[in-house]
Amino acid sequence: MAFRLRFRGVRGSIAVPSPDHVRYGGNTSCIEVALGDHRLVLDAGTGIRELGQDLLRENVRDVNILLTHTHWDHINGFPFFAPAYLPENRVRIYAGHLTGEENALAAVLSTQMANPMFPVPLEAMQADLTLVDFRAGETLHLFPDVEIPTAPLNHPNGATGYRINYDGRSLCYITDTEHKPGGPDQRILELIKGADLVIYDSTYTQEEYKNHVGWGHSTWNEGVRLCRAADVKRMAIFHHEPDHDDAFMDALAAEAAAVWDGAFVAQEGMVIDMDDL
Repeated sequence: MAFRLRFRGVRGSIAVPSPDHVRYGGNTSCIEVALGDHRLVLDAGTGIRELGQDLLRENVRDVNILLTHTHWDHINGFPFFAPAYLPENRVRIYAGHLTGEENALAAVLSTQMANPMFPVPLEAMQADLTLVDFRAGETLHLFPDVEIPTAPLNHPNGATGYRINYDGRSLCYITDTEHKPGGPDQRILELIKGADLVIYDSTYTQEEYKNHVGWGHSTWNEGVRLCRAADVKRMAIFHHEPDHDDAFMDALAAEAAAVWDGAFVAQEGMVIDMDDL
């Protein structure tokens, strides 16, 4: 059965449609994952708008969206997700960081689409819409043949890391998170152990990180250390800083590959077949 992913948005913080951001893309976080007949979406940044148009053309009626967290760059594409407006569709959205309040995810998404920020309310979405709050650290069983362990990440207001186990392969999505001085994050190490592919928050270079301690993001260098320690096959450098244009990312990709040939830079539109890793 096919286990395939497509990067729909790889940028962090804010979308940057610019002639200098063509090869790596300007849309914010969104990844499409095909698991046989199932379809998962990781985060709902601006990349989800075009994904929604493609799902309509493909007549995909059932979509599950896993949110790492609800900072704006990870949800601000959702109001433009066309499948959610059609009554014949089913959309389920999961978030694991909003603990302590009943219907917390519903409140966040409703607020984003409330006046005066947006002209169309959440209630205009006519799909069978289910919003699920869980606690990071739980294992999700959305389908009988797919297991999704989760873990809390080190990010302001919280975030959730995901591992998708399917058909003997494993994909991990670890963004947004900040590494801790003095040693690896044991929760991440446990989650990614032996994975085929880890998508890792690599917003800053090591030099840039010195001025952004506490902002909730990491570096590709730390990602490589984690992946090597956890015996991971490949690592995708992800959540690119908006100021990192194509030329900057070209240089970063070469530097990272020279350190570990398992590391590569995620590009918008890139498709990966997990069987090819």
